[in-house]
Amino acid sequence: MPNVKHSATGFLAKLACCAALAACAGVAKPLAESADVELFVLGVAQDGGLPHLGCDRACCKNARETGRVEYPACLGLVDRRHEHAKLLLVEATPRVEEQTALLHKLADVHGRGRTPVDAVMVTHAHIGHYLGLALFGREVVGAKNLPVWCSPRFAAYLRGHGPWQQLVKLGQIDVRAFVVGESFAPWPGVSVRAIAVPHRDEFSDTMAYVITGPNRSALFVPDVDAWDRAPGLLAQLLEGVEVAYLDGTFYDGSELPERDLSEIRHPLITVTMDKLADVAAAHPGRIRFLHLNHTNPALHDAAIRASVQKRGFTIAVMGERFAL
Repeated sequence: MPNVKHSATGFLAKLACCAALAACAGVAKPLAESADVELFVLGVAQDGGLPHLGCDRACCKNARETGRVEYPACLGLVDRRHEHAKLLLVEATPRVEEQTALLHKLADVHGRGRTPVDAVMVTHAHIGHYLGLALFGREVVGAKNLPVWCSPRFAAYLRGHGPWQQLVKLGQIDVRAFVVGESFAPWPGVSVRAIAVPHRDEFSDTMAYVITGPNRSALFVPDVDAWDRAPGLLAQLLEGVEVAYLDGTFYDGSELPERDLSEIRHPLITVTMDKLADVAAAHPGRIRFLHLNHTNPALHDAAIRASVQKRGFTIAVMGERFAL
């Protein structure tokens, strides 16, 4: 089983779900010692988070009443092998301030000021994945040449359209286009390979990231079309990675009774589990779902989470960490 651990702090406790779900997910425990390079989960929900704006269903009503918060899917990385620890944010969601604060707390770094992170990577141009870039502009952070890694098509979009264009012109973000399919380094010692995946690509293409540290690799693919629309892609993505954070937007589709399942582009959790049953049996905990829609019962039903875990899979939780 991958060495994924959780952090138990008062801050995370405030963000945790109800006691029943927390018990099902497993009690968070602090690390005995920190690894040089670590990956943290900073959010597990779909773009709108939980509670979800405009939703009056029980899932969001209960969240508002109890104070439960789930941030949009996002990862953070710390590299302690430098004089000053380096921080990487994977996605810039609408909750970027809270998620950056969570990264600082988990990584135990302080005094970052106007340089809250050293680099950002974004997967695609949907609101839950890049709107947070705006907060690095002069109205908020006033960043100076913050490296923002993305695909060439996404880079052209940021350089050519407001408000992102202003961030580029003022030197607040430094848009860096990688070569899709080839490895690049946000800084020496950390390697990333971007793999194109099919998705709803109005303004940019969509990437999955394989992030590699000195010892291990992790996969991040929060958005992708149903696996059957890209034969062989799932096996390609999983090759050589020790932990995989996969698109878990919808559980089995029953949470959307008004929708035709054939029109849902995301792979259902139940379908992914069927496809990867052998992988999960051989490596329990290797496959971890995030980017869960606010209606997804795996966010709310302890019995469903337990059934997922029994099959060798995991619903990711905010604050969990993986040593690279």
